[in-house]
Amino acid sequence: MIQRAYLDAASSEPLHPAAREMLLSAVDSGWADPARLHHEGRTARLLLDNARAVLAESIGVRPDELYLTTSGTAAIHAGLVAVAAARRRVGSTVIHTAVEHSAVLHAAAVAGTPVEVGVDASGRIDRDAFEAEVAKPGVAVAALQSANHEVGTQQPIAWAAEVCAKAGVPLFVDAAASLGHDVVPAGWSALAGSAHKWGGPAGVGLVAVRKGTRLAPTWPVDEREDGLSPGHPNIPSILAAAAALQARLTEADELDKQHRAWIDELRQRIAADITDVEVVGDPDDRLPHVLTFSCLYVDGEALVTELDAEGFSVSSGSACTSSTLRPSHVLAAMGVLTHGNIRVSLGRTSTYAEVDRFATVLPGLVRRIRAEVGM
Repeated sequence: MIQRAYLDAASSEPLHPAAREMLLSAVDSGWADPARLHHEGRTARLLLDNARAVLAESIGVRPDELYLTTSGTAAIHAGLVAVAAARRRVGSTVIHTAVEHSAVLHAAAVAGTPVEVGVDASGRIDRDAFEAEVAKPGVAVAALQSANHEVGTQQPIAWAAEVCAKAGVPLFVDAAASLGHDVVPAGWSALAGSAHKWGGPAGVGLVAVRKGTRLAPTWPVDEREDGLSPGHPNIPSILAAAAALQARLTEADELDKQHRAWIDELRQRIAADITDVEVVGDPDDRLPHVLTFSCLYVDGEALVTELDAEGFSVSSGSACTSSTLRPSHVLAAMGVLTHGNIRVSLGRTSTYAEVDRFATVLPGLVRRIRAEVGM
């Protein structure tokens, strides 16, 4: 029987043991409506407040600066649109990079008039172009991810925050790829994250909004989360998300050092053992657990399928994946090879043996797929 290796942690981390323990215990205590004044409601409110405080401390904000949503996508949609709407008198331009997550691209299109800023071959923002666009009149908000979800390249958040502050433009940061893995530099105005990326349960997102940054939700609002995320909160899942992030941060230094060494080795072995391959993203200034490469003359879906048959769970941003008929917009914006694309991302349970076996098995699979198409 083939032993499976889950190497798609950037899509979703398995539930952290701390989150599982908290979730099971909270199901029986956090089910009531925290907006009610009876005993059960007050208990639920206390649990919710405690979870918010833990999450806020983990991110470096005050509890009253943290809003909870139903997912990371909902956090981006709610946060970016609300920040832009609050600055309608200033203008409607929403600046974003060409490699932002699709959730940011969709929100930018709804929030105002999107203006795209290009990136270099590693996926890093064109600083001159970004600074020039931010300085123009009529900019409502600028969006810049902390690190790219597909290739791992980190963006210069501290620099961008200074540029935006100078222009009086709020900076919205999608930090879903970074939280729990790496420190997000300070200076941003609003930040979004997703719990299942750091080992919490799916269905919990967050938006941190610094004091002084105005919000104007554009949908029907209620008393929940100041209208940013209406509806009854899933308190057991929120508690589990807080427990997971707190636990993950205590492990981060050791895991990141370990993952960075393994990914460095994997980068070298893939480049040495496979012809016509392009390893993409910044080799150094990147998330420690992510590696993306593209193989010429290889169908991305076929390679994912072959790897799955060998016990490896990986993802692909190629044109041939089942979820899209278009090439990865990230890889296309970088001007790199989009065919035969594979993303490997390590999680807290990944082992060196899995990485070593992946590097050993991969070249033969690539050769076989190429031979089948006559290459």
